[in-house]
Amino acid sequence: MIALAGCSTRQRILIAGSKSMELMMELQRRGYLLSAAAGNCGRPAGQYDVAFLDWRRRTLHALEATIDWLAPFLNPSALLVVWVDAQKPAANESLRALVTKRGFVIVRGTVHECGCALLARRSQGYPVQKAA
Repeated sequence: MIALAGCSTRQRILIAGSKSMELMMELQRRGYLLSAAAGNCGRPAGQYDVAFLDWRRRTLHALEATIDWLAPFLNPSALLVVWVDAQKPAANESLRALVTKRGFVIVRGTVHECGCALLARRSQGYPVQKAA
């Protein structure tokens, strides 16, 4: 996921999913000290540059609510990386449509033996919600 997004150690990274704490600790061990899991990410203020969603063994329906929840945490030029289980082409199209509908533009995707991932960037035309 780091390679797909091209992250640097100075970027703020938000991690969500069933193993978010483990992934955060692994990233911090590798020098990504500004990474945070969804459970300890603070209040939404557009402060994160990248969001990693480990969405393996979960439904796309649940992903919709999570993207809606984390959008206020992301800055206007943020990247979104979604990692899901290997899927049929129809499911991949559903995933792409879901991400696009929420104001992201798909940049690229990759397929791996343990799943597939896509990289999306916030669309400039999408309004950024302000924290209260």
